[in-house]
Amino acid sequence: MKHRTTVPPSKSSSLTSSPEAARRARPRPSDKLNPKTINPFGEQPRAPTAFAAIYSQGGIPCRLVHGSVKHRLQWECPPEILPFDPLLITLAEGLRETKHPYTFVSKEGFRELLLVKGAPEKAIPLLPRLIPVLKAALVHSDDEVFERGLSALVQLSVVVGPSLNGHLKLLLTSLSKRLMDKKFKEPITSALQKLEQHGGSASLIIIKSKIPTYCSICC
Repeated sequence: MKHRTTVPPSKSSSLTSSPEAARRARPRPSDKLNPKTINPFGEQPRAPTAFAAIYSQGGIPCRLVHGSVKHRLQWECPPEILPFDPLLITLAEGLRETKHPYTFVSKEGFRELLLVKGAPEKAIPLLPRLIPVLKAALVHSDDEVFERGLSALVQLSVVVGPSLNGHLKLLLTSLSKRLMDKKFKEPITSALQKLEQHGGSASLIIIKSKIPTYCSICC
């Protein structure tokens, strides 16, 4: 009569089936809060940008309304009564966004805010803080960000006029470099003409000093 030999379970298999092993295999919510449990080589979630965070927290007093043909902004209150500081600067910072709806909200919000009555008086004092933000969009590697920055610069020049002249040199270096790209030659030339138109003869001297090949609209 043969005796059946019972093989004792291995140590590893017993550990695998134990409740303790099951708990280790299943990640706990608290693991996300413990830096020791985060895989440094895994893909980490990106932190929201400053504009995205402010928008998500309700810090931008307008929201995107999806239309059947085109989108529009819905303001929580008439933009005429909104203070430009810091809203206009925050919207300008949003021009560097690359995701929807932030791209639309920042671009359209900046444009609509500059259209309100009394915009020049509100925007001119902010120029020293606003210009570096616009420059950041103009030097951005993303072409669409650059185009939004260029459009915003033209809109600003329409509103503040010659007050922009003292800040032009900071911006023209970025435009002169982008002029080397053929696809931007026409929109940049058009923008320079608008800057000259609204900045007067003094702006032409500044533009020519940075971009000698520019031809004045007066020629």
